[in-house]
Amino acid sequence: MDRKTLEVVCACAAAFAFSSNYTNHAPLVAPLMKQFGFSQTMAGLLTTGIFLTHAGMQIPGGHLADRFGGRLVLAWALAVVCLGNIGIAFSGSYNQLLFWKVFTGFGTGTSFVAGARYLAQTIPPQGLARAQGYYGGSVLLGSGFVIYAVPRAAEFAGWQGAFWTTASVAVAVLLLWVLLAPAPLPKTHPHVALSTLVGHPQLWLLGSVQMASFGLVILVGSWITLLLNRQLGLTPTRAGALGSLVLLLGIVTRPLGGMLAPRMGMRPLLAASLVINMAGCLLLAGASSLGSAVVGIVLLGVGCGLPYAALFNRAAVLFPGRAGAAMGLVNMLGIVMILVGAPAVGTIADWTGSFQASFVALATFNAAVLFAVAFIRD
Repeated sequence: MDRKTLEVVCACAAAFAFSSNYTNHAPLVAPLMKQFGFSQTMAGLLTTGIFLTHAGMQIPGGHLADRFGGRLVLAWALAVVCLGNIGIAFSGSYNQLLFWKVFTGFGTGTSFVAGARYLAQTIPPQGLARAQGYYGGSVLLGSGFVIYAVPRAAEFAGWQGAFWTTASVAVAVLLLWVLLAPAPLPKTHPHVALSTLVGHPQLWLLGSVQMASFGLVILVGSWITLLLNRQLGLTPTRAGALGSLVLLLGIVTRPLGGMLAPRMGMRPLLAASLVINMAGCLLLAGASSLGSAVVGIVLLGVGCGLPYAALFNRAAVLFPGRAGAAMGLVNMLGIVMILVGAPAVGTIADWTGSFQASFVALATFNAAVLFAVAFIRD
């Protein structure tokens, strides 16, 4: 295996490990609610908890990666993820679950932006969009795989054993990263003030699309198992297997988006993705059959995956010397969708008794972001 391939493989392995913590609690909501006696709104706060600190670490973590290098910062961040997983497995109350999800977010947030920065440091410009696409696909592989695998682990080892599974993955990948990830070659870029970066309007526009793609797919992934269980009567295991597609399809569509963006142009690609997302949300809102649910899930898997590589490659190109912080700002804005949306979907479902109104609202949000695309430079 040559050096460039090893760099991408190590980064993708790290992405799989930390992203499995985004949604590893989602398939266990029902047994956790029974065990600790909390509502759907409080279940949504578990997702909000991890993404609150995940979002908060995007710019600071990117700044650390810009200063000390993505390889070193990612190693420390993965160690935090390992500790957080172990703490969740030992939790004895809802408050402890929430605390450890919040704690783990410090590690996942820093890991994400450090991994993206590592690739920007190591991969040549002509291959960066594709590498970021593979990296982004691995993020969805991790967060989607646990929706499929965690219910099966819980059947044999209980919910604590399911969390120990993701803890073991994090420990194994940390060792892989420390032992095998090549150190990036030194590069120099003009210095850019952090205040200039934070106020750049193009980064904010990119972030709004990240809200309607990455933010949306994680939000849907957090609730899809429960939606399929209650709306279509699927067992948690079947619902998890089907629901995982909304994230797992990103393994293909994120690299595909990285290849399509130079050919289509950013604006057409992003606009098409948002329209696809709107259709997927509306199908799930009114899903009364397995077929319509499958089509809705596939549409969301495609529409949410295509923008990723183009968004982060553009952020890195705009600020090569501050690529970590630039990508962190875009991702932080995307996470706002998760912070607000996860408890909101649960609250609306508690009020109305179904997920229909929640998914209509998500489709409406995508329609609003569609207007922002016209102002993104192509």
